[in-house]
Order: sequence, then structure tokens, then C-alpha cells
Amino acid sequence: MKLDYGPLTSLLSDSTISEIMVNSPEQIFVEHKGVLVETGVRFIDERALWDFVFAVLHVDGKDKSQASSFDGTLPDGSRYNIVVPPMTPKFPCITIRKFQSKRFTLQDLVQNKSLNDKAAHFLSQAVKAKMNILVSGGTGSGKTSFLQALTFEIPSEERIVTIEDVAELKIQQKNWVQLLSVQQGTHPVSTRECVVSSLRMRPDRILVGECRQQETFDMLQAMNTGHEGSMTTLHANSPQECLTRLENLLYMSKFELPLKALRAQIANSVNFIVQVKRLTSGQRVVTEIMEISGMEGDVITRAPVFSLDNKGELVPVGYVPRSIKTFQARGFTFPESFFDPTKAFRRAS
Repeated sequence: MKLDYGPLTSLLSDSTISEIMVNSPEQIFVEHKGVLVETGVRFIDERALWDFVFAVLHVDGKDKSQASSFDGTLPDGSRYNIVVPPMTPKFPCITIRKFQSKRFTLQDLVQNKSLNDKAAHFLSQAVKAKMNILVSGGTGSGKTSFLQALTFEIPSEERIVTIEDVAELKIQQKNWVQLLSVQQGTHPVSTRECVVSSLRMRPDRILVGECRQQETFDMLQAMNTGHEGSMTTLHANSPQECLTRLENLLYMSKFELPLKALRAQIANSVNFIVQVKRLTSGQRVVTEIMEISGMEGDVITRAPVFSLDNKGELVPVGYVPRSIKTFQARGFTFPESFFDPTKAFRRAS
């Protein structure tokens, strides 16, 4: 069934707009080139807004009487969230994250100045060497887009299973299985159930769109028990906050383990944290690449490999990762001066 987007049609067709936020019939904001701005677009009245909400839910097969909050996908692939009273006091609230047909590679991100060529090369090698990577960032920082870019570095012969709440990742490798959690309906399926099922599907890698709840423990176990090269994202504003949030998620999973054991689970599972951020200008950038190298006593040992310098450029800090021997054992090496912040990098032709 075709969906009439009404006054939102022009916003959905504008390639410079990445997100649409309807607060009321007369107040619609968009994210335009990374910056939030109010538009002059309006629904005729409250009834027109409600008609649009009912049409979206109908087309997506949602029962409007079952909940006050709905997540789903529009026919064009855009992701939506709709909140209706009593969760909101008066009007429905709609947020649409537009489907991006272009999937950015690491080299695209270098061209966009989201990171530099040396950091992109390091991450490319890390993915190919099957390092476990966690992409950390705040709301709207581009975590999923960055995870998508990393998937282009996965060798084509590998079998990949992706797990998401709403389908956003598009994997170019042929041997790809897509699993989706189901939050509503008569047969809900949790993200954790998807992770557990994926372990029986002979994956080379497991990619979880975002770890939020009990699936965190199972994801870390998968990373630590034969599924190297797995990746996920986490909502956090710094690598340190990311580690704290991982600990909190493990506690929330109600696994009765001492703190040291929980931290050991993290240290033995995650190799690198990539921190992404949206600047006030709207540009999304990588601000740090941190290695998780093990445990010393009760503390997870970690160190930045790349960080922003005083010019705001992502550069090596001079630290050679402890995992360099693992890179070498898996057939991946770096030039002798690669981690020297004063040395330029030229990619081999």
C-alpha cells in the first residue's frame, strides 16, 4: 500500500535532511546538514496529523490500540518513532530518521574529514584482523553509519549475522543473515534471543546494531568464544563512559558475578573502542580510538591509540597497541613509524 506523506513529502525528498521531528501540527524541525532547524512546513490541523499517524501504523502493520509508543520502518526504508497520548499530553510526536541510500565506506569518511587516512587504515586492518570493535557515541553521533562503514572491510567469504531492532545495516557480503527483534505483537522476540540464536547459525562475525539490555552479556561471550571480529555500538559520550555503561548493562542483566569478573569479561572480549561525536557544526567525527588490553588487579587496562591533538586532528599518540603481535600473527603489519604522530602516512598503492 502506498503511503501519502502529505506535508512531509518535500522534507523526505530533500537529500540534505537526515531527520524529521514533528512536535505538533504546527511545529516541525529537521536535522539539516547536521544542524537542527525549524521548518515552515505544517499539517493543516490536528486531525490531519492523526490521520498521518494512523496511516503509518496501518501500512506498517501496527495495532494502534496496543501501545503508546511505536517503532518501525516506512515503505522507503526510513526509520520512525511515534509517541501518542497518554505518553504525550496532547499531540502525537513523530521522529523520522531518513533512509540513507548511500552507504559510506571508511574512505568516504576520510573524504568527509570524519577521520584521517592513517586512522582509517588502522581500523581497516583491525577489522580484517578480526579484532572485536565497539563503536561508542552519543545520540545522533553516527554510530550505526560508522559501523556500516566498517562492514565494507570484512572479507567477502565470511558469514555475517546482523541483529537490530529496526533494519538499518545493509551488508554487501553474500553470506549474510539478518535478524530483527520484535517488541510488540503476540510473539515478541528480544535482542538477546536473537544473539543466542545467532550462535547456532555458524557465523564468522556477529554484528549487533546496539547493545542496550541483557544481550550485552551474550554478545561479549560471543566475542570471547570464537566469534572474533564481531562489532556493536553503545550509547556513551567517551570511551571511559562506555566501559562504565558496559558494566551497568551487565549488572542490569542480573548475572550475579563480582565486579572483577564482570570487568574481566569486558577486557577479554573488546579489543578497541572507537568514539564518534557530532560537533556543534553538525559534522560527525572520530575523536578517539582506544585499545582495551587486559586487566591489572580490578582495573581494565586501556590506552588511546589515536586521539585529537590541540589542532583538533585525529593523530596517533605514540602508543603501540599491545595487540600488535595478534595483528602480526594474523598476517597484518604496520610500517615501523606508523604510530609516530610526527610521521606522515602514505597508503601502499
